[in-house]
Amino acid sequence: MALLRIGVLLARYDALFPLRRLPGGAAALIVIGLIIPRRRDVAGLRRGERLALAFQRLGPSFIKLGQALSTRSDLLGETMAADLSTLQDRLPPFPSDQAEAAVAEELGVPLSAAFAEFDLVPVAAASVAQVHFAVTSDGREVAVKVLRPGVAEAFARDLDLLLWIAEGIERWQPALRRLKPIEVVRRLQESVGFEMDLRLEAAAAAELAENFRGDPDFRVPTVDWARTAKQVLTTERIHGIPVGDRAAIVAAGFEPREIVRKAAATLFAMVFRDGLFHGDLHPGNLFVTADGAIAAVDFGIMGRLDRKHRYYLADMLLGFLVGDYRRVAEVHFDAGFVPQGESVEGFTQACRSIGEPLLGKPLDQISVARLLSQLFEITQQFNMETQPQLLLLQKTMMLAEGLGRSLDPTVNMWGLARPLIEDWMRIHRSPPARAALAAVELARGLERLPGILIDLEKAVGELASGGLRLHPDTVRAVIGSRESGLGIALPIWLAALALLVLVLERL
Repeated sequence: MALLRIGVLLARYDALFPLRRLPGGAAALIVIGLIIPRRRDVAGLRRGERLALAFQRLGPSFIKLGQALSTRSDLLGETMAADLSTLQDRLPPFPSDQAEAAVAEELGVPLSAAFAEFDLVPVAAASVAQVHFAVTSDGREVAVKVLRPGVAEAFARDLDLLLWIAEGIERWQPALRRLKPIEVVRRLQESVGFEMDLRLEAAAAAELAENFRGDPDFRVPTVDWARTAKQVLTTERIHGIPVGDRAAIVAAGFEPREIVRKAAATLFAMVFRDGLFHGDLHPGNLFVTADGAIAAVDFGIMGRLDRKHRYYLADMLLGFLVGDYRRVAEVHFDAGFVPQGESVEGFTQACRSIGEPLLGKPLDQISVARLLSQLFEITQQFNMETQPQLLLLQKTMMLAEGLGRSLDPTVNMWGLARPLIEDWMRIHRSPPARAALAAVELARGLERLPGILIDLEKAVGELASGGLRLHPDTVRAVIGSRESGLGIALPIWLAALALLVLVLERL
């Protein structure tokens, strides 16, 4: 019944257009259109706008899905992705008595024992939680985030349905497997699961605060751990001007360009220095404090980039900036993002089509978010697998760049951060730095070597005694590798020869 309800509502908003990709889909849409009339107010709207309205009506889980899909310009195209990015996660607040009861139950004490004052009228309400201002018994102003009653169960039902749909897509549409619909839904489940335990959000806030300890330009509210539990998060209350209110920022005596510079430096530090970044940098989550610092709130969506992906991003960006498209292509192959069977020359040509319009432009005129978006769009031609860990980063960059333009249209945040980017690349991606990294990796490999040899000796012992068996999938993979040429077969035969020598020694 749930699937039928979803289908009917999508049909009313004329948002079933993805069915056109399926065999017989066009004819099915005609029949559906005759049975289920389309709403008149969606006539003339773009497909992405219609889908956004439908997701808004379908509720919180689909709002989250739409926001996740807004990063998938490779799948939807830039226009539709931009339309979905307008989805706002706002809902009417739940009753104040439920909020009061939830706080008391989670903290194990009456509300009056935990707080001297508690404003029962929330200042913000979204699909997962709502926020109340309060004052602690020792006089500190705090913000209290409270989960919606029953929200975990509701999301679990919807996400199970979305996972079932994703599994069907991968089963019946092999061409779409490279887009990893199951992994996308699982990451959405992981993200939502993270938001359902506010202790995890508190930990993320604390880690981000630790990364920026002593930084005068960026602040993270302090977590009140004594008043934090699974369904309640209490943090220091932030006073400041919403970063999207340019007029108020100017009236307060702050220079918008300087605010953009601080935002650029902060995002650079998050992404490249720390590999932990705020994944929801819309204007409602950022404030300019009285001393001119930028303060962030709401840490339910956080992104991580390991060293490999940070280096990939840096090398890719540098290759585009200097016009070394062959290097850009090789970075993708070295990272394993593009299958080895694809053409390096063809991928180089595709990268050139993206980079040539940028060549010669200063960094402050280049949109990194758009560059990533265009790069994702060419993935289908080269069977490049989706990298979900980069999708949230692309969305974050898009939000940050839009924020910078709204504050000062004459500057680009990447231009302001250029000295930081160049210094980081010189330190981490110069030939001496690469050689040092290779030496470190070699040392780590040597440290693991004794353990590997011990495991190998055990395997040889089992092989000699007839106790080692290969899984049929492994056998098929080895047999199939013959078609991949000497480059793959030679290591296999060398390994087999080494095993044979060890076996003969034991015999």
